Amino acid sequence: MWLEILLTSVLGFAIYWFISRDKEETLPLEDGWWGPGTRSAAREDDSIRPFKVETSDEEIHDLHQRIDKFRFTPPLEDSCFHYGFNSNYLKKVISYWRNEFDWKKQVEILNRYPHFKTKIEGLDIHFIHVKPPQLPAGRTPKPLLMVHGWPGSFYEFYKIIPLLTDPKNHGLSDEHVFEVICPSIPGYGFSEASSKKGFNSVATARIFYKLMLRLGFQEFYLQGGDWGSLICTNMAQLVPSHVKGLHLNMALVLSNFSTLTLLLGQRFGRFLGLTERDVELLYPVKEKVFYSLMRESGYMHIQCTKPDTVGSALNDSPVGLAAYILEKFSTWTNTEFRYLEDGGLERKFSLDDLLTNVMLYWTTGTIISSQRFYKENLGQGWMTQKHERMKVYVPTGFSAFPFELLHTPEKWVRFRYPKLISYSYMVRGGHFAAFEEPELLAQDIRKFLSVLERQ
Repeated sequence: MWLEILLTSVLGFAIYWFISRDKEETLPLEDGWWGPGTRSAAREDDSIRPFKVETSDEEIHDLHQRIDKFRFTPPLEDSCFHYGFNSNYLKKVISYWRNEFDWKKQVEILNRYPHFKTKIEGLDIHFIHVKPPQLPAGRTPKPLLMVHGWPGSFYEFYKIIPLLTDPKNHGLSDEHVFEVICPSIPGYGFSEASSKKGFNSVATARIFYKLMLRLGFQEFYLQGGDWGSLICTNMAQLVPSHVKGLHLNMALVLSNFSTLTLLLGQRFGRFLGLTERDVELLYPVKEKVFYSLMRESGYMHIQCTKPDTVGSALNDSPVGLAAYILEKFSTWTNTEFRYLEDGGLERKFSLDDLLTNVMLYWTTGTIISSQRFYKENLGQGWMTQKHERMKVYVPTGFSAFPFELLHTPEKWVRFRYPKLISYSYMVRGGHFAAFEEPELLAQDIRKFLSVLERQ
């Protein structure tokens, strides 16, 4: 029986490979207008304006008043993080937030890197742009666009930036020195949200491409995880001739091919291109894939369908917002952290860093607009958009962190990204790679560039 299944599967793979072969097509580079009202006949202001993060005593006072009105509900005994954010630990977090967290100090930290805004397709786009403090003689830096996801922000990259822009002063060689641009996705943080329906990852990719051109970069490198991986992928599909290299730490590659491989991989993994490490990370599939995704994807169903409803509650309650966001920084960092009373949060992050990320949503009031991105991208169903069915034909590197929500074997990545030239099994780390393991991610980006330049 198993021989018949294997032969049928091999035949199915062969047929699927033959009918799914495609040309190196690109997405059409269209145009859009996402600001309020109709587009003006006047030429859009393309100036780049310095921006500074600011706060006020009134803003902090309002936050404290709202925290003080938090209504506590005791957790179930021994529930840890199995029911969501444990409310006993939440009391510790909000006590720190209310009495010790210094937002003004964190604003100063945010302003250590240069911030800018510029208007593109009707939206004010925020970004930080960090240039190397020094360069070897005769060298130019490599422009690298790094894109965050949800519920993260540009702040995720603050600890990896110096490793990329000033490697020599951080114990790394100066073989690769980068000039880093980190934009905020429209509707996140300081980037203006779309006023119109339909603003998805392809529109974002087009805007970020225009941003890079506006900064004077005709060719550049891309790096992303979470939504950032999709946005960077779309940029490579839109303008592959401008993308010198694409590095990802997450990839959306579910297909008929990967599904069949997943079903048969535990028994026939070696014949299907899976390594022993792939099998360790994917099986038993019932627990490590099916149950895990079911546990962690409830938020997605809400945000793909009715994001504004829960968003209204989160936008009104800082404590609710913190619980909703920080719960993801627990189980998406390591799913086993759900067995801990404190969710393991302070094993990987400081409360200052975590709350700074929360404050970027709270002070800008962007939790609703950030959640709408799910409905615009996934609300019409899986594999319904052209870019989801297209392959990516630019040199690609991939970091496989062991506690990512779903492990993506090299075979799967290569199916979507045929020019994959670097694939690394990372020794530790989860979903928020740049935030959690900046040194490991920086080293793998540099490894990818070294492989690319040797070709």
